[in-house]
Amino acid sequence: MRLLVNKIFLALSIFSALIGLAFLAWILITLFLKGLSSFHFSLFLNDLVDGGLRNLIIGQFILAGLASAIGIPLGMAAGIYIQEYGQGRYAAAIRDLSDIMMSAPSIVIGAFVYAIIVVPMGGTSGYAGAVALAIMMIPVVINTTDSMLSLVPRELREAGIALGASKYKVIIDIVIKAAKVGIMTGILLAFARIIGETAPLLFTSETSNYFSLDLTESFPSLTVSIYDLANEPEESSRDLAWAASFILTVLVLIINLSGRFITRNKK
Repeated sequence: MRLLVNKIFLALSIFSALIGLAFLAWILITLFLKGLSSFHFSLFLNDLVDGGLRNLIIGQFILAGLASAIGIPLGMAAGIYIQEYGQGRYAAAIRDLSDIMMSAPSIVIGAFVYAIIVVPMGGTSGYAGAVALAIMMIPVVINTTDSMLSLVPRELREAGIALGASKYKVIIDIVIKAAKVGIMTGILLAFARIIGETAPLLFTSETSNYFSLDLTESFPSLTVSIYDLANEPEESSRDLAWAASFILTVLVLIINLSGRFITRNKK
């Protein structure tokens, strides 16, 4: 009887996985077919106002890069504190807060940044968008750093201390170097997560049809522009949205595969 139940649940699990893979394949095939049919290299040479995506791609990377400059140091510092210095309830509180932030909907983070930055500043800005993305990135980096440092053998720390190194030097020169591949993989995955986000930017940075480096105003964003273009009545705008979606999907796919490639080589 137990063998029969096991086979039934195995068959249901396989069937459910196949359904999920079928929908994923459907989405990707549709995206690639429509995206490739609308794709041309002039998209990288012109701004949105001229029928291209150059300003949006550059703007998206600027926002993600600024968010990384904020989120990576803060996330790594918190992860190091939890694993190397934190004791008792303080470390547990940070770890629990990080888990809560990981599960928080991105639109809630966007609304939070809207309330504390956009409203006081009197309008949307690239800075607000970068802060929203950084808040999403921090818990991922914290959890990755915490997990990777916990895998470093305690004997390595003891050996460094026995040689007369300070705790700070042991962490920087031994522990982090031993866990650098796992930490880098987590950072890449966190970057891949934020570069494809739309909801927080709707409230914080919006988008612009023109090239701009002024982060105090509405800033060009690929993801928000995809949302706007998809709702336009003109077929040319929807084709541009498909091309932008294709480019964004390829970028995220490359970043994710890079992270997995690094991990596989380490193993």
